[in-house]
Amino acid sequence: MANDPSILLADEPTGALDSKTGRMIMDIFHKLNREHGKTIILITHSGELAEETERIITMRDGVFIGERKGGML
Repeated sequence: MANDPSILLADEPTGALDSKTGRMIMDIFHKLNREHGKTIILITHSGELAEETERIITMRDGVFIGERKGGML
C-alpha cells in the first residue's frame, strides 16, 4: 500500500485464516474498494467469498469458463 497501487492482487488471502480474521481481511478489501477506489482481484476457491464481489470469473485448468455478477454484500 506504500506505493498507492490502483490494483491489488490477493491470492487466497483468507485460506489459512480463522473465520473471524478472514472476515476482517474481507472488510478491509471492501473498504479499500469503496472508500479509496482500489480494484481488488481476489483469487479464491470459496464460493462464499466470491459472492461478496462485484464480478466472478470462473476458470478451470487455466481456461476461462464463465463470468457472472457477484452478490456484493
